[in-house]
Amino acid sequence: MTPRLDALKGKFVQLKQPTRDAVSDTAQVETTVKEIIANVRKRGDAAVREYSLAFDKADVAKFEVTEDEKLKAVADLDPQTREDTEFAIANVRRFAEAQLGTILPLEIESLPGLHLGHRVIPIETVGCYVPGGRYPLLSAPVMTIVPAKVAGCDQVIACLPPNAHPAMIAGCHLAGADRIFRVGGAQAIAAMAYGTETIPAVDKIVGPGNAFVNEAKRQVFGQVGIDQLAGPSEIFVVADETANAVTIATDLLAQAEHDVRTRVGVVTTDRKLAQDILSEVENQLGTLPTAPVAAVAWKDYGEITVVENEEAMIAYSDHIATEHLQVHTRDPQATAHKLRNYGSIFIGELASVVYSDKCCGTNHTLPTMGAGRYTGGLWVGSYVKIATHQWLDERGVAAVAPAAVRQSATEKLEGHRRAAALRLGPKQLAAE
Repeated sequence: MTPRLDALKGKFVQLKQPTRDAVSDTAQVETTVKEIIANVRKRGDAAVREYSLAFDKADVAKFEVTEDEKLKAVADLDPQTREDTEFAIANVRRFAEAQLGTILPLEIESLPGLHLGHRVIPIETVGCYVPGGRYPLLSAPVMTIVPAKVAGCDQVIACLPPNAHPAMIAGCHLAGADRIFRVGGAQAIAAMAYGTETIPAVDKIVGPGNAFVNEAKRQVFGQVGIDQLAGPSEIFVVADETANAVTIATDLLAQAEHDVRTRVGVVTTDRKLAQDILSEVENQLGTLPTAPVAAVAWKDYGEITVVENEEAMIAYSDHIATEHLQVHTRDPQATAHKLRNYGSIFIGELASVVYSDKCCGTNHTLPTMGAGRYTGGLWVGSYVKIATHQWLDERGVAAVAPAAVRQSATEKLEGHRRAAALRLGPKQLAAE
């Protein structure tokens, strides 16, 4: 038991337990990915082409999508799909612009003559990985590309699997990608990290993907920045006796249909609600077209936990630190303010995760596997650097140099002492 759960010992009971562990249930792909990265780094486009043929069954003659192909992909979009995509783009852009407005440059005079500050600097080149997935996930390029453009990145490139739905190319173009490449999997991450004859090396890679993509991001980190290591999707609901079982079951299954490894769960203070949700999930699976996926996720990773009071419910939720956290309580705003570990929170029964997944404006690229304990999700701040600076006049030197000289001498760092003393004049520089 973790310290959080240990404190709850005897205060909760699981009506339904997960039968598998989504965190450790990952493919052993480290060796394969290491070979892919080394090969792409050494042989560039030729290796990327071979892996595209082997993994995606696609013989790609030319990786980069041409301007004509982009325009055709947009023209071929169903008009309503295009309108909905542009609606999502506008909402994500509006929120990212508002967020960027809170990240301000800084200039202070900390002491007389000592000037400190920072600049907000856009990352020069960003690579956005856009997953193909089981279905065309039209919101995926919006969430990674739009904030990068709002942040002011010089170049935003997108990589997506060669067999991705043509609408995904349209989505990348409408979102503002400067260049689009038909390359997927670990080979795309390797290509963006080290560059090939065709694909430019980037400074940071963002975007979710499968286990191979995730592992590749882990291995290239350091050569480039990454947003995070994302696992399968997650949703938890905190609920009391006022919650609606039908609504909660519907929202759980909406996420469960993403992947057979999706983690879905409820923690509630009301046993009757827990039993009603259990029955309702089984009932809805009987008519859900995506039940072959959702039912497996529910069976393997579904969880319903009953706790004795709100305090225990908050503690249990913070232990889970889920990607998506829905709050269905009598006073959801008050409950939300007590919660601290989550990727994104959905306050009240009218706030469905699906709205954020698709188009409401907040980013759907969020921390999973408990990472909500220490980080938030992808946002416009992920595409800028906060870089500090300082400058001094004689008053500033007089204020800070003596302490720097003494500390350097204490640490027996003579080079440091000399550099600190130099600006105080010859006497101080010569002093032992």
